[in-house]
Amino acid sequence: MSLKLPIFSVLIAIAIAILIRKPPIMSQSIPAGQLWADGPCPLIHTPQYETKKDDIWTKGATHMALLHNAILRGFNSVYLQAPHVKPVDYADFVGYSEAWFNFVKSHHDDEEAELFPKVEAVLKEKGIWDETHKEHESFLEGLAAFHTYLSSLESPAAFSGAELVRIMDTFREPFNNHFHSEISTIAAFADLPSAPAPDSEATETAAATFKAWGKKTLTKAGMTDVVPFALLNLDTTYEEGMWATWPPMPGPIRWMLVNVFGSWNWGWWKFSSCDAAGTPRPLYALQNTETRQESEL
Repeated sequence: MSLKLPIFSVLIAIAIAILIRKPPIMSQSIPAGQLWADGPCPLIHTPQYETKKDDIWTKGATHMALLHNAILRGFNSVYLQAPHVKPVDYADFVGYSEAWFNFVKSHHDDEEAELFPKVEAVLKEKGIWDETHKEHESFLEGLAAFHTYLSSLESPAAFSGAELVRIMDTFREPFNNHFHSEISTIAAFADLPSAPAPDSEATETAAATFKAWGKKTLTKAGMTDVVPFALLNLDTTYEEGMWATWPPMPGPIRWMLVNVFGSWNWGWWKFSSCDAAGTPRPLYALQNTETRQESEL
């Protein structure tokens, strides 16, 4: 991930952060028996972790899985906390939920417009994304209803966690299915007859395509909402800490993205599943409440 921002804007951002003087988003241990953001939508095991392969398609699928897991943790953190949010926190929770929608919508649109056509061109094979397009269509109506509900509230006081969960339940199954299925689809491209040889120019092109897309897909989605949301739902302990430094970026840049650019909407991030270091932490709205049973999900 790269940042190409005017130095002046960065200095202003740092100055605002200093004036606000917000403390870093820190972690606590998750109480035994308390639900966390690894359900109800289960997380994805990355192909590299499972197969130990390192071809470009396995790597591309793995990096996509890491993004998808941030989105799934986001879904779960909204779904689980919505019924327990207190009225004083409604405005922040609505903002957090809208940031999740913006993340998903931007991710979907960027795949359709940028990634899919470029991968298709490398493989020189039509139809490889047909099933993926159908999967996208299967949850877009529900996703739009999610956004419409939140954006049309007369005021935060009108928010209903039960209603938001009801809407999420209308698309939860196809949504979860797609975010898992797409990873298998990409990894399987390695077995296509049209897949380029490992050391070929076409493979280098594919690698560059995934790398360039991965660098810009978050930053262009929103520096003060989507980027902090994603980073605060990336678990650096996942799969034995294999992805502790993903996405690759200098530590000070990551800190700035969370603590400086994230300061614009600071109140939202108390609902995130991880702290500023990427360590899982208790879901804010579930603290000091009775834990819901898995059978209720």
